[in-house]
Amino acid sequence: MAAIETQQHAFNPMLSTTQAIMPEKPRVPIVAHIITDDDIGVLKGTKLQPINLSRVVKLLTDPHSVHLIDRHLNALQRLVKHYQKGFPMKDLVQVFKILNVCSDRVAGKDEEPLFEKIICDILKICSQPFLKEKSSDELVFEQIVTESVSQLGYLMRVPSRDIRKQICDTLVAFYSEKPTNQDVQKLQATSLSYNKTVIENSDVSETLVKSLALLEKDVDIKLAVLNVLQHFSKGSAKNCDQMLRADAATTVCSRLMDPDPTGQLLFRSVDILWNMLENGDQGQLAEQLNNLSCISQLRDAFVYQLTQGYSHYGRQLRNDLLVIAMLVAAKCPNAPFVETGFAKQLTLFATFQEVKSHNALVKHLKLMKSHEDFELKKLLFSILVTLSRDPSVVPVLSEGHLMLALFSFVRANENTSGPREWTPAQFEEIQLHAMSCLCALVPLMIEDYMTCQGSTRLLLLLEWCVGEEDFGGHGNSFHGKGGRGNKRGQMRHCLRLLRSVVSTGDESVLQDLSDQGVINQIITILKNAIRSETEDDAVDIEMQSDMLLILSCLCEGDMHRKELFGTEGVEVVIHYLRTNSSFLNSGLGHHRLLLSAVDCVWCAVVGCYLTEDYFLEKEGVFLLIDLLEVCPKNTHNLILGCLLDLCENPKTIHHIHTWRGKDNCSAAHLFCEVYRNEERDMGVKRDKDGAISDVTKPLMGALQEYQGVVPLPASNPSQSIVDVSENMRAKLYSLFCKIGWSDLSGLSVEDHVTLVVLEKYLDFKMGEVWTEIIQELNAENVRPVTPDMEAIEAISRGIEERAKIVAGTQYELLEAQQNQDALDEQEFYAEIRENHRQKEKAMNDFTDFVARTSNFQLLKAAKKRQALSIEASLMGNRYREQENFHEAELKNIHTTAISNKTVAVESTPLSLTGGPLAKYDPKLGTTQPRKILKQKLTTMSTK
Repeated sequence: MAAIETQQHAFNPMLSTTQAIMPEKPRVPIVAHIITDDDIGVLKGTKLQPINLSRVVKLLTDPHSVHLIDRHLNALQRLVKHYQKGFPMKDLVQVFKILNVCSDRVAGKDEEPLFEKIICDILKICSQPFLKEKSSDELVFEQIVTESVSQLGYLMRVPSRDIRKQICDTLVAFYSEKPTNQDVQKLQATSLSYNKTVIENSDVSETLVKSLALLEKDVDIKLAVLNVLQHFSKGSAKNCDQMLRADAATTVCSRLMDPDPTGQLLFRSVDILWNMLENGDQGQLAEQLNNLSCISQLRDAFVYQLTQGYSHYGRQLRNDLLVIAMLVAAKCPNAPFVETGFAKQLTLFATFQEVKSHNALVKHLKLMKSHEDFELKKLLFSILVTLSRDPSVVPVLSEGHLMLALFSFVRANENTSGPREWTPAQFEEIQLHAMSCLCALVPLMIEDYMTCQGSTRLLLLLEWCVGEEDFGGHGNSFHGKGGRGNKRGQMRHCLRLLRSVVSTGDESVLQDLSDQGVINQIITILKNAIRSETEDDAVDIEMQSDMLLILSCLCEGDMHRKELFGTEGVEVVIHYLRTNSSFLNSGLGHHRLLLSAVDCVWCAVVGCYLTEDYFLEKEGVFLLIDLLEVCPKNTHNLILGCLLDLCENPKTIHHIHTWRGKDNCSAAHLFCEVYRNEERDMGVKRDKDGAISDVTKPLMGALQEYQGVVPLPASNPSQSIVDVSENMRAKLYSLFCKIGWSDLSGLSVEDHVTLVVLEKYLDFKMGEVWTEIIQELNAENVRPVTPDMEAIEAISRGIEERAKIVAGTQYELLEAQQNQDALDEQEFYAEIRENHRQKEKAMNDFTDFVARTSNFQLLKAAKKRQALSIEASLMGNRYREQENFHEAELKNIHTTAISNKTVAVESTPLSLTGGPLAKYDPKLGTTQPRKILKQKLTTMSTK
């Protein structure tokens, strides 16, 4: 055979040369007997034999075998026995077909109760995680598994208590219980997280909510369904959203008080609502609860738990109900709390301890020191504040004496408490919470505030806060921030409440506070705060800001109160105006403090000659302009408004002209810079030099141009009118009208270009209004009568011509500046040339000097020129013939310079002499060589 194969290969034309030459590789023998893990018993767990589920489905549905009940039951029992460890994912389609067929048998006309047990057994198997052969099965069969779980919810249509109960148990186990021991060979159970994901992707939650309508009379099954929904809604936003789509909130809440001997209905229903509150859409939840039925059920459940519940569980459930009601009140201001009487009952429960009542509901009701009762007290105050946004609730609160109950906490704290009273820490927290509630309620209930003598109570508490009485606050909750060991928490909320009171602008309240000396009291507190050496934190700065705002509200528009503010108040404000600008970004609130100080100047100083003059004397105007220079843009509007009103005093103008800032800039230059920045932010069209680029829209910003002209009713202001109040250009125009348009120092050409536009601001604004009128008439297809049309056209042409004149003036200024720059440049170059000319002269003089010293003829000529120059400078012509004639030069000297007998000798360097010379001795004279030289000179002189 080998020879034959060799010959075949040799004569096979399909083989290549390489294949013919190379020998064959030895073949690996194939082993026919393969030993698997199953053969040797290595695999653990139950072996799942495949079963043909299609035959079972056919047996159940085939018309020829549809009446073979015994065979059906036998086949189903074998199926249940075979899949005790769980259903594989690939068989789920057939399994749920079988379930639906059996369910139809039970729910059909010919009820067959024998199938109920089979269905329950199959559902028990479904409570276990499904089995997968590969890891990828979770993705491959995800849609099938999701639809199968949805089918479990659809089976709630079967009118069988056992089946419905088993469905609920199956869903709870499948969703929340960890997988049991499902050791199946070659199969693995899905994870719990996968099961939860499948539940979330299915619509079983929505189906269960809808099934509650079928279970109104069956309390046990209803509780089982609520138990499932309770598990599903806990920590799952998707399930909560599905439940809300099925109106779960309305369905659950409307049956809160149904008869329930077990007591679980209320608990499970509230827990479901709470889970949807935490994980679902709160707005949608509140909308579903916003009806008479739900609010009535919440009211009845709350009253029942408050009056009948004494356990820890009952108190917690009561508080949860109140939180849910507060959510509805917050999201739905028009919720029927008044119509159901819930608002009146809440007011009664909130005030019965402080205001005596004979109502039977509170006759035997007592709130203890427990944490739940303490939280209930705060929740009652909070929900009433939330309800107060509805105007119809305010009379109910007034009738229930809520203001009196809240003001009972506005008093000095004590370090001890009675046996049945709140502890000092609890009282402090309720006190701060009550004052926080009063901040919202007082503006709505001014008459009740005056009836309770609220101003007196507040000022007494404020006096106690700054007094020396020993009290250490506990600083609990966010209301008591910064108040541990001191009274700052009480003082902070007292000032907040005072600020809320004065912000109402009620003259009777303001006069009452003023008569009780609140202005002097607050100024004294501020002076003490200024003198304090401790560093201010955020709480201190907030309190100081509130005090300045209180003074502003009190003094605004009242000359007598401004006089009470007086010079002491001015000194306080001056101190805050000197705030270092580096503190504005500290995050402690210095920017609010600074704005409060400027507002206080505007309201309490401006308008009273006494305070204005003292403010000017303390250089207040300088400080305001300093702030305008260094503060952010959002503060400029307030500062400019204050400066503008101060300019009504003629003395202010001189202060503005005198001010100088960084780099010696003037106030007028600063105002022009602010105007340019404002137009830059608005997007006004200007060229690179700041001149008008569009004469038809000299003032229009980008936003106004983008919005265009929209026809509006006559009562609504147009865009051009709104623009006046939305930016600072009108204030800057008015400010320059006060300080003048000419004789302004420190202005550059750019400033003059800006001033030309600003000076015509009012004319341009009027033209903008007329242009808007024309465009609005065109948009409404309205044509004015001919005289009006001619007048409008004349006005438009006049405004446009004025804009062209302004633009021409700006270009003239810019051209003059360019000419001046060119002239300055020429002068600069001339100065450079003059400097070079002096250098050339110095070089020529040096060259001439060198020539004289090296050439005797040149020296003689120079000497002759010198003599001629001297003769020319003298007045007489025959001066040499005079008797007293002095020679102007020394004899035998060969220089052309004016010489004298003083000789400047430079010291000989030590490197040449070898050391310092000997000192001169006046008695011995000089050294010997010098004496010899002297003798020679004497001999020469005698000869």
